[in-house]
Amino acid sequence: MKSLGPFTFNMCRDYVGALFLLPLAIASGRIDPLAVNYRGSEIPGVSTPVAERKRMLLISGVVVGLCMFSASGFQQMGLVTTTAGKSGFVTALYIVLVPVIGRIFLKKKCSALVWAAVAIAVVGFYFLCIRENFSINSGDLITLGGSVLFAVHILCVDRFVTKVNGVQMSCLQLLVAGILSTIVAFIFETPSWEAMAVCIGPILYAGILSSGVAFTLQIIGQKGLNPTTASLLMSLESVISALAGWAVLGESLSGRELAGCALVFTGVILAQIPMPSRK
Repeated sequence: MKSLGPFTFNMCRDYVGALFLLPLAIASGRIDPLAVNYRGSEIPGVSTPVAERKRMLLISGVVVGLCMFSASGFQQMGLVTTTAGKSGFVTALYIVLVPVIGRIFLKKKCSALVWAAVAIAVVGFYFLCIRENFSINSGDLITLGGSVLFAVHILCVDRFVTKVNGVQMSCLQLLVAGILSTIVAFIFETPSWEAMAVCIGPILYAGILSSGVAFTLQIIGQKGLNPTTASLLMSLESVISALAGWAVLGESLSGRELAGCALVFTGVILAQIPMPSRK
């Protein structure tokens, strides 16, 4: 973010990820009856007409791609004025937001334990981001907005993942996010080949491993999980980001911020403890 604008960086990483996944999307489609290029025998209850497969892939790719564009954009903008470690913990609030959003919009019930987790995570967010003078870093609020959008992304993936080929949906979502990032980057930023060349290492890492591999594994993995469990597993990025910010970037957290991290992660774990069923 010191050399590239947020949307220029996302534009580059999304195109790299889409190009990386393209041959895999073509190859995996030949053996998956949910893929648009499947040429095997129709499987009752699994296979659908080609036109329907194409329509569902297009819809899912556009929807989750729009979610990714929005969420990643907020996250990258937040990183301009906050640290990588804090960004990871604030982003991990999606673990609590997934069941909350699901309750509000999808009418999925949340236990009292989940609401307690929300309260603990909010207190943790206060210690993590609110200074002694009661000011809050704008990057923290922007990152929190990205966390909400990542929660929506997880729920959207859960909606489509059983209807399309996961690798193809991941490839298309990156392409959609890349196109949207390109439009915003050329309107509000000044992309240059020189700046991109300086950041080629982070671009390739984020494009291939983060976008291409990690987001694709998320989609494939969610096919056998409920969204809340998936968000719990992915929330480990908060721990890894804090450790990486310390080990790689030399960042540090104060005692107050560490206490906030501990409370946020407590809320993250508490939200996943199953409640005993009532008879």
